[in-house]
Amino acid sequence: MKDNILSINLATSTAPVVQEVRGKDYIEYGTDDWKNLYPQFLIDLYYNSSTHAAIINGTSEMIAGEDLVVDENEENLDAYVKLKKFFRHANSKESLHQIIKKVSFDFKLQGAYALHVIWNRERTEIAELYHVPVERIRAGRPNEMGKVDTYFISSDWSNTRMHKPYPVAAFNVNDRTAGSQILYTGAYSPNMDVYHTPDYIASNNWALVDQRVAEFHLNNISNGFAGSYFISFANGVPTQEERIQIERSLKDKFTGAQNSGSFVLTFSDDKTRTPEITPIQQSDADKTYLALQELLVQNILTGHRVTSPMLLGIKSDTGLGSNADELNAAANFYLNTVVRPFQLHILGTLQTIFSVNNIDLPVSFVQMKPITIKFTNQDLAAVMTQDEIREELGLAPLNEEVIVKDELSSNKTELDIFLETIEDIPEGWELIHEEEVDGEHLDFDYEAELNKIADGKTELTSTGRANPNARSSQDGLNKSKTAFYKVRYVYANDNFLENKSGTHREFCTKMMDAKKIYRKEDIARMSKKSVNPGFGIDGANNYDIFLWKGGPQCFHFWLRQVYKAPKSDDNSVYYPDNIQDDENIGFTQARKEGFTAEKNDNLVAIPPRKMKNNGYYN
Repeated sequence: MKDNILSINLATSTAPVVQEVRGKDYIEYGTDDWKNLYPQFLIDLYYNSSTHAAIINGTSEMIAGEDLVVDENEENLDAYVKLKKFFRHANSKESLHQIIKKVSFDFKLQGAYALHVIWNRERTEIAELYHVPVERIRAGRPNEMGKVDTYFISSDWSNTRMHKPYPVAAFNVNDRTAGSQILYTGAYSPNMDVYHTPDYIASNNWALVDQRVAEFHLNNISNGFAGSYFISFANGVPTQEERIQIERSLKDKFTGAQNSGSFVLTFSDDKTRTPEITPIQQSDADKTYLALQELLVQNILTGHRVTSPMLLGIKSDTGLGSNADELNAAANFYLNTVVRPFQLHILGTLQTIFSVNNIDLPVSFVQMKPITIKFTNQDLAAVMTQDEIREELGLAPLNEEVIVKDELSSNKTELDIFLETIEDIPEGWELIHEEEVDGEHLDFDYEAELNKIADGKTELTSTGRANPNARSSQDGLNKSKTAFYKVRYVYANDNFLENKSGTHREFCTKMMDAKKIYRKEDIARMSKKSVNPGFGIDGANNYDIFLWKGGPQCFHFWLRQVYKAPKSDDNSVYYPDNIQDDENIGFTQARKEGFTAEKNDNLVAIPPRKMKNNGYYN
């Protein structure tokens, strides 16, 4: 009778062995029990450990996301259209996302993935892209440079006589001789030069234990009495044939799940000749296996870096990660520390392919949302007020700090009070140029230059109020002291962006209605006040208004205006009578006359709606 004792060889090694074998052009990749079949070993673990399989299935779905997207690019519309077409038809049968779903599964299960790259006839572009299962690939021997330039493919590496491996050139954008190439890649694996191992490799033994425990319980149910009872007959010793028949009859009638609850009926003419059935005691066996089950599940989860079992559909009795808040926190942590690195690696590979076809535009994954989340943070911020968002988060409304100026100012916000201190468009000042702020000049020390050419410059100290007629640190004199410029900023709306809701935040509405012009110093002071509370990073009240304007999803940007003063009797600046009309002088011409204004960060000219992540910090 076959032994039914759970026996796990603790010396079993599940780490891969990579070796070159004489007479073979490929490098073997396997274990002692799975010679050159390590990918198949990983697949066998996947099919035989329910916990292990659930984690791989859930994680691979998160890696693939809901879809791949590319932001519309008006400056390179041809590349955008071409890339969208490639998204729809990466080959004759599949979309790019269908391929990515397979790639994501292989990447999680095997720690690597492979793509079959088909070049066009002219070898100028990649015509098609196919997924290749990793278990079918073995690396060829490295060349003299230590690089693998050939891979071998077989549909069954356990029987290479019938399924003979055939070579395919490795992907190389500089050598397009072969029209068909294999791109094999994966995450970094220590002490591995040509292959890649999965991130959960340290928990493989525990997945193997899970498999063995399941087999043990299955055999127990199938064999029933086996190893559990001694049956003794006291009516003589039957022949060998009779013993075999009696054993077979007992096994057929009383073992197996279908025979549970049946009874034993015997007949004898002497009490001393009745069969004796003695149970084999198994001390707390059920508790032993229960403890082992909990231990192996915990170690498998640890190997996969899973913070909450519920996140991947695994029931947990610990209570951790069972409510919505904990599940959302666990989902965000798992997404950023585990899933996101897989996605970034795949995106890097795709960018390499796209660059060959001159369609290298920014591509991103549409992340899957936990089932408890109906809307993204971007959705909520676009339609909800600050206090509504805080209420959803279980936080109390913010207490607005109100500065009392007079009896009528008690209902004014800090933004209203600040706008009263800002200058209107000055009368008599000539606007000679305006443009979107387009960058920052790093190596021009304006303050030193201004002090050198502007005698008697009055140093101004901050009083907490705007100084409409004060000279800004970006105001300047040309070298001949014949013109005086003022640089101011205007809060402007990007009319090319479609505002489907037709609404604006209170901050943006007031900024537009005020029709003010701002010195850079004014904007810097505004950034230190709670003029648009709750829209900073992590809901902060203060943030850089110059860069982020009204916050995420904002449609506005900063516009720079250059003014030139009219003739004046002011002795601090001299204007000769024969000065020409400078109305059409642009910013570049003003610089040629000796005036240089500080350049500002190029994000100033971009509405947050057009920024990466729609202006969200992360």
